[in-house]
Amino acid sequence: MMRIDIPDTIEGRVVGIADGDTLTVLDQNNTQHKVRLAQIDAPEKSQAFGAAAKARLSALVFSKQVKVEVRDTDRYGRTVGTVWVNGLDANKEMIRSGLAWVYTQYATDPDLRRIEDEAKAARKGLWADPGSIPPWEYRRERRS
Repeated sequence: MMRIDIPDTIEGRVVGIADGDTLTVLDQNNTQHKVRLAQIDAPEKSQAFGAAAKARLSALVFSKQVKVEVRDTDRYGRTVGTVWVNGLDANKEMIRSGLAWVYTQYATDPDLRRIEDEAKAARKGLWADPGSIPPWEYRRERRS
């Protein structure tokens, strides 16, 4: 089995936003890196709050210099990591805004659940809709 070395960090400018938890970073070597925000899951584009999640992530990071702390590579070949912009953890900001769920299957940061609980209590973003469906359930329903 071939081992692929993953850099610990990627630094560059955000040149694309696919959705509320996926973006593209262009590094100083003009290499594009598709990055999936670790430990969170934003609504799918076709879901309620999907467009709002994409807009929020765009407002946070688009055209800005970021540092990605790389955690892994997912099954689609995307880098999975924490995105930092001006000292701010964009992953946590998406949770704080109520525009992403903690992806409990992959979450290891205990602060995320607390931040999500605060967003829920304040009825921010998707938490204003008691019928919001987590994206992993939405995807499962669409497949069946």
